[in-house]
Amino acid sequence: MTKRTTPFDPDQFELIQQVGGITTGTIDHPQPNGGQSCRVAHFNTGDGLYFVVAIDRGGDIVDAHYNGTGLAYRTPNGYAPPSHAYHRDQEWLASWPGGLVTTCGPDFIGAPREEQGQQSSQHGLFSNTPAAVLAVEQPDPARGRLAMSLTMSIRCVRMFGPSYETHRTISATLGEPVIRIRDRVTNVGNQRAPHNWLYHCNFGYPLLDEGARAVYDATVFMTWGGRVPKQPKLVPKPRKDHAAGGEGGRIIEMKPDKQGLAHAGLVNARRKIGVSLAWPAKQMPRMGHWLHYGPRGSYVNGLEPFNGTLMGLDKDNHPKAKQGLKPGQSKSYDLTIRVHAGAKALDALRKIDGKLA
Repeated sequence: MTKRTTPFDPDQFELIQQVGGITTGTIDHPQPNGGQSCRVAHFNTGDGLYFVVAIDRGGDIVDAHYNGTGLAYRTPNGYAPPSHAYHRDQEWLASWPGGLVTTCGPDFIGAPREEQGQQSSQHGLFSNTPAAVLAVEQPDPARGRLAMSLTMSIRCVRMFGPSYETHRTISATLGEPVIRIRDRVTNVGNQRAPHNWLYHCNFGYPLLDEGARAVYDATVFMTWGGRVPKQPKLVPKPRKDHAAGGEGGRIIEMKPDKQGLAHAGLVNARRKIGVSLAWPAKQMPRMGHWLHYGPRGSYVNGLEPFNGTLMGLDKDNHPKAKQGLKPGQSKSYDLTIRVHAGAKALDALRKIDGKLA
């Protein structure tokens, strides 16, 4: 039998974590006197990409680094443990850790409002709901298996409904700077339930820096916030008018490629690094581009693929704004995140860019 060739020689290590793989544990919430911890899973792809999944926060991705360069924006909240207290008004902001990917939904996304007969909270229930771990798969180069994955179940449920269950798998491959998220959201109640879904992808310093540029091919659907730079794709230095809640943004309609995939990303030519997102446009036809370049560290650029409505049905006439799930019905979502390093890789990433009509 011929041994399969892999980028890692299994004759030279005994434990997979020496070269990559998944390690689970806890991170203490950064309070002066200590506090509750947050369950996490550390992913190491063995080629420079390292990221942390917050199991207690819906299995979202918080910290992310590539060869020591931070990719994600982090709020001062740290890894705050989840609480239903944050399911009111804008209290979500008091526990949100930021991070590479925050999932919003499964009921509503966007600001608190009255919607379809219900009072919604900021960005829904998902990220303040702990996940149950169903499976951890480690890579095994000796058997030719380089894949690693973490599978979880997140139940946003209540008596009388609406009730949702999300089956989530986050996967990576040893030797590749790529993250894959696969979600299946199911209405496990006995009545029709409203449904909106958004991946809040938050880029921060040092990946996000003056002169970096967002890339995507799309048309503008609407603008919000009133503080959008004249060149919305070009990253400026911190702005005084973005202090506190100062921000701006656009909702854009994506132009998919021949395979039906939508693409977006951020390029930092000076640091020779970029990050791209790819997803089926039929699943999430639009994207929010959030711009908040506040001083004193509150400096973030968010690319947010979504399904449903971000601004509310009274402000959104898009034909796919109103979404729902019948009892037992499921919807699936896929997001691929890839790190691009070096001049050649960045040139390829820039090719997804188009004019913002």
